[in-house]
Amino acid sequence: MFKRVENELELAMFNGIWTTVWREKGYELEFSDRVLDRFVVVNEDGYCVGTSEIKPYDRETSPINEIAPFRYHPKVIAAEGRVAEIDKIAILGTYRSKGYLLSDILSSAVYGAEERDMDYFVSLLEPVFLRALKISFKVPVERLGDKLFYKGDFIIPVLFDMKEMYRNKHRYEWLSYPEATTTIAEVEV
Repeated sequence: MFKRVENELELAMFNGIWTTVWREKGYELEFSDRVLDRFVVVNEDGYCVGTSEIKPYDRETSPINEIAPFRYHPKVIAAEGRVAEIDKIAILGTYRSKGYLLSDILSSAVYGAEERDMDYFVSLLEPVFLRALKISFKVPVERLGDKLFYKGDFIIPVLFDMKEMYRNKHRYEWLSYPEATTTIAEVEV
């Protein structure tokens, strides 16, 4: 399951998870000044083990436009104001083999998009992760460019069709929304 980050303790756990994963993979750490939502994934024992972050996107000023040509894509132009950036998708290494945790991260993104009436998310994804999303989860994601080396790894710029997913939930058996309350336990990272 997942839950929205709502307090300083949850924010500390959120930051502990994604920074641990980034360091493990050799990525540069980049903290976000502005966010729309942050979510933590909570395992069956109540431990926070994964993260996702939704950031505002602006065709003129978002730094992600310096890496890939998102601002010129016709869907991004047409959906002005209904596009966000998804970032900090991370699962702690010891929990990565649990497929349902990735489902929870994806569900958090769809949930956040629906709540905010977002049509698309832009992102930079590892090629293997992109392949898993397309093949295993049938996520409607469009590749927007070639593989690039960026901040420690190869990435591919993509556009997620969030509206397709939240308007057609029945097509995505992995999709689940949170219960009203979630209790979390502390985990050392």
